[in-house]
Amino acid sequence: MLRVKNLTRDVMLVERGRVADTVWTRLRGLIGVRELKPGDGLAIIPCNGVHCLFMSIPIDVLYVSADHRVVALDAEMQPWTIGRFHRDAHYVIELPAGTIRRTGTAAGDQLAVSF
Repeated sequence: MLRVKNLTRDVMLVERGRVADTVWTRLRGLIGVRELKPGDGLAIIPCNGVHCLFMSIPIDVLYVSADHRVVALDAEMQPWTIGRFHRDAHYVIELPAGTIRRTGTAAGDQLAVSF
């Protein structure tokens, strides 16, 4: 079970998440998911760029360094779009659309992550 807290903003981002860390789970990601509720999320490890091809819902994406610091964000990525590549990201966290705005999460924020 994945849990992620934004220590900088003192807010929980993920309470009921999962981890994609194999070739198959990383490739599948959130394809086929019809809804992400607040508190849901997916960490894709390793990963420094994402796509929303074949997805049916918008998502927020945090690009995170190996020391769990947010290095970049893509807010409300729409289905069938491709995100940016971030060389300094070690993994990404995919969240329900609107989470970045609702929590004020920003580049530079420190996360506490338990996988």
